[in-house]
Amino acid sequence: MNIEGLDYNTQREPLFMPEYGREIQQMVDMAVEIADRGERQRCAETIVNVMRLMTAKKTTSEDFEHKLWDHLALMSGFRLDIDYPFDITQAAQISKKPEPMEYPMKKIPVRHYGNMIFETLDRLKKMPPGNERDRLTQMVANQMKRNLVQWGHGAPDDDKIVADLEHFTDGKIRITTDDVGKDSRYDRRKRKK
Repeated sequence: MNIEGLDYNTQREPLFMPEYGREIQQMVDMAVEIADRGERQRCAETIVNVMRLMTAKKTTSEDFEHKLWDHLALMSGFRLDIDYPFDITQAAQISKKPEPMEYPMKKIPVRHYGNMIFETLDRLKKMPPGNERDRLTQMVANQMKRNLVQWGHGAPDDDKIVADLEHFTDGKIRITTDDVGKDSRYDRRKRKK
């Protein structure tokens, strides 16, 4: 479909800073083309005033004015030859994309339980029997049950949780299905009082 005088944003040049819109970008492009330096300076100051009005609610930072002038320099591709009231040499840093972050990939046997569960299971293997280990076992079993529900593996099967606990602790932790969900914060029988 090609209608004379009608163009789409997909057919236009992409905006460097879309938050200001195409009109501001067109103003900046026109300011770059102005031959008289004084006129170009006045035009740039007017553009910054319009940008300030557009972002009036975001004026909480101290360096707001500096940021506006940096944005003007970026939108012009540093082609706007004017006397900037601020140093714009750092403006290029704004446009740089950050380096990709390295994602910590740890090999865990079952992803839906997550790394923290397996770290806790390793800790449980080393703990001596007692109240602290029993309480931590109960908390881990409850979290495993929540994870199964959250990750959509059907109804949480207490037998699976018991088997997984025993398997991933090398048989050192053994509980029954009655022990799963015994946490008083989640026990429905105690909440109905």
